This record gives sequence, C-alpha cells and structure tokens, in this order.
Amino acid sequence: MLDIIKQEYKLPLGILAVLFFKLVGDSLLSGGLTPLSYIITTGILFYVVMSSIFAVVHHSDALAIKLGDPYGTLILTLSVVLLEVIMVSSIMLTGESNPFLARDTMFAVVMAVLNGFVGITLLIGGIKYRTQTYNLDGIKAYLVAIIPLALLCLVLPNFTSTDALGNMSLSLTWTLVLASITLYAVFLFVQTRSHTSYFIDADNEDHHEHHGPLHSNTYHTLMLICYLVVVILLAKSLAIPINDGITEMGAPAALGGLVVALIILAPEAVGAVKAAITNQLQRAMNLFFGSVLATIALTVPAVLLISGMMNEPIQLGLAPAEMVLLGATLLMTSVSFSSGRTNSLNGVTHLILFFAYIILMFD
Repeated sequence: MLDIIKQEYKLPLGILAVLFFKLVGDSLLSGGLTPLSYIITTGILFYVVMSSIFAVVHHSDALAIKLGDPYGTLILTLSVVLLEVIMVSSIMLTGESNPFLARDTMFAVVMAVLNGFVGITLLIGGIKYRTQTYNLDGIKAYLVAIIPLALLCLVLPNFTSTDALGNMSLSLTWTLVLASITLYAVFLFVQTRSHTSYFIDADNEDHHEHHGPLHSNTYHTLMLICYLVVVILLAKSLAIPINDGITEMGAPAALGGLVVALIILAPEAVGAVKAAITNQLQRAMNLFFGSVLATIALTVPAVLLISGMMNEPIQLGLAPAEMVLLGATLLMTSVSFSSGRTNSLNGVTHLILFFAYIILMFD
C-alpha cells in the first residue's frame, strides 16, 4: 500500500490543486494576484496539469502492455485526444467568445503532428537507421479517413457558410457531426476487429516501454480515470493564464490552439520518438496518425454541439493560406508514406512545412 502511495503521489497533489483552484485559485488568477504571485501560481498549476497528463500516459501505457496492440496505442491515443477535447471545450467556456478556437486547435494538431512531430521522428530515425519501414496498409487506412475528414471539416465550410461570420446551416452541421462519428466508428472497427494486422509491423515488433510495476487492469483503469478527472477539473483554470498570456503578448489568437495542442500532445510525442529510436516506426505512426484522426473526428462533434447549446458562432473553415498549407501537408504525407519506407529527407520536408506554418501564424 505504501509503495502505491509513493507511486501515485501526483494524485493527492492533483486533488489538492483542484480544491484550491475551484475555491479561490480561479478568482485569484482572474485579477487578485501580484505579477510574481501570478507567475508562481501559474507555474504550480502547469506542473500539476502536466504531471497528471504524464500519469494518464503512464497508466495508458501499462494497459497497452497488458492488452497488446492495436488496443494499446488506441487507449493512449483516445486518452490524449479526450484531454484535448476537454481543454478546447474549457477554453471555449472561459473568457470572451472565440469562434476560431476549435478550428485553430484542430489545424494546430494537424500541422504539429503531421509536420512537426512526424518530421522530427523521421529525421531522427533516418539519421540512426537510414531507412525505416512500416506497414503500408495501416498508414493508408489512416489517410483514407483523415483526408476526407480534414477537407470536409476545415475547408468545405468556407464554401457553404450561410453568413459572413462563417456559420453553417443546420443540415451541414449535422452532416459533419454524423460523418465524423460514423467514419471514426468504422475506422475503429477496422483497427480493432477486421484488419488488426494492418497496424502491426511484423518485421519490427512493438515493445512498449513502461517504467514501474504493472498492476491489474482495474487498477490502471481507475488511476487513468482519476487523473483524467483531475485534468478535466483543472483545464478551465489553465485556460485563464493561456488566454491572459496571449492577450498580454499581443500574439495571434491561433497561438492558443498551438499551445493547447503542444501541451496535450507532448507526452505522446515523447513516446512516439522513443519508439522510432528503437526502430518501431509503426507504433510511432499509430500514435501520430491516430491522434490526428481522433482529434478531428471527436473535436468537431463536441465543439459543434457546445456551440449549438451556447448559441455562439463557430467557424471551422481555414483562411486561404492555411488551406494551401493543409493541402500541401496532406499531399506530402501521402507521398512520404506511399512506399513503406522513409528516410531523413522525408523528415526535413515535413519540418519545413511546420516552420512555414509558424511563420504564417505571426505574419
């Protein structure tokens, strides 16, 4: 029992943080602190949230070992994306209305993962192994679902909006909701039931790296849920300094979407890069592509339903330059993963697209 308490010390710390911020912390962050106290309080909040996020990944990884792939990477992916949906929803409910937040966050995830994280992973793997392999059928399955969803949700609304604010008709809104849910449900069936072999590389068998003792499935599931609840309850508190920081710096609103994406995806990115370093590129790509697909498929229904309930406008269509970047990213990803082999050149090309995205954001 004592060992478990030592291992899970972050959970009582998270509970104390939840009690503090829900009772007095949020009001203090909103204007009752000196600059130094504000920075210290924000730092503590950030530490607790990130510790809880890494704990979620820790227990997801433990379940992954016990259940095996593709269920293992699926659990981790869904846990991380659920955190992202929670963060986006919390920020939508905090401060001034921002109809572009969901769009900017989804676009940030696509660019950060398919260009930033994939680029770094392919570059490192290419330098170490020169050429790495993966299961081509699995990547094609991801792209078959990602490409139409990305274009339907992030491009099509620009050409079908009913007013200058970019609002969509009720029929198109429900079309996107049902299309996202249906396509993702069918993909999950393919991944976990009918074609599980597509998501496993037989030549480079996956070996999950997990630090710490393994317990029962029930234990890890309960801990996973507990840490998720901590993050859920602290997400709105963390949204306050994120919004304040962007406003204070005079930075573009799209930066908020990138910050949320990087915070949530950081643990998964670390795990994927470690997998690539040990020549398990398939596991890394399962995490990356699974995150992009789940982000779009789960975020779109969530934010559209929240927007409808709150009666606030939401705009999903990207700006013209962003549509070009999205198209280039999807095209480059299709080319990079068309042969079953990758090298460092693929990684550098994806990183260039990511840098173009960063420059465009501040231009």
